[in-house]
Amino acid sequence: MTSSERQRINAFLSAFARRQAARVVDLPGGFAVHDDAFAHSRMDNQVFIDAAVDAEALPALAEEVLGRLAHRRISVLDDATGTACAEPLIRAGYTHSTYLVMLHTGPVHVGGAAAEVDLDALRAPLTRRWRGFLPDVDDEVVRHLVERRAARRRGADVVRFLGSRTEEGEVASWADLYVDPATGTAQIEDLVTVEAHLGRGHADAVLSAALRSAVDEGCGIRFLTADATDWPRHWYERRGFTAIGVTHGFERD
Repeated sequence: MTSSERQRINAFLSAFARRQAARVVDLPGGFAVHDDAFAHSRMDNQVFIDAAVDAEALPALAEEVLGRLAHRRISVLDDATGTACAEPLIRAGYTHSTYLVMLHTGPVHVGGAAAEVDLDALRAPLTRRWRGFLPDVDDEVVRHLVERRAARRRGADVVRFLGSRTEEGEVASWADLYVDPATGTAQIEDLVTVEAHLGRGHADAVLSAALRSAVDEGCGIRFLTADATDWPRHWYERRGFTAIGVTHGFERD
């Protein structure tokens, strides 16, 4: 993969974050996104760094633009910049995570049983899944994490929620697909399966449908991000994804 293609992915991520946000504040080296309707969502209220930045000044910069929030989150899209920012941010009390940018280089099969679903169909399984992930948070936090999905429709020209259902009609697995037809770029995001339905092919059905939909939209770049230290990265590798870059996330309560 050429550096220009990697830059296209970073540009896609930046553009999506800007378009999705209710409010954007430009900063040296990046921007902050805000959405007061989902104040408990870290992904909707954070700083993005997508250019050169003064790493030592970044903790104070984040404090200035995120100070009203109960959390701090900073996403750095460039690997070298993220590595340079790690030491000053860790000193300021942030935890550091790395995420692989994974490009799909395998075959794309005919889409399976998964199909587009609306937020109403996802609301109940999403709520249960977030309750499993975050058993100690209050109902308002879970509501924000569920309902924030509606804001994602602003992020790209084409936004689809895809789901695979059980025989009884319950959505067992789901993911988002974000498409920019103008640049031929598509991102698959938040692939999740209900715990009771793991190992039954639902995630494969959703992933296949997302990839097929991206190809049908003319996207030669199909990517996702995965935690560099968690098992799903290996699951994606077996399905034709290759790690081609790293982004960095920093969080502090």
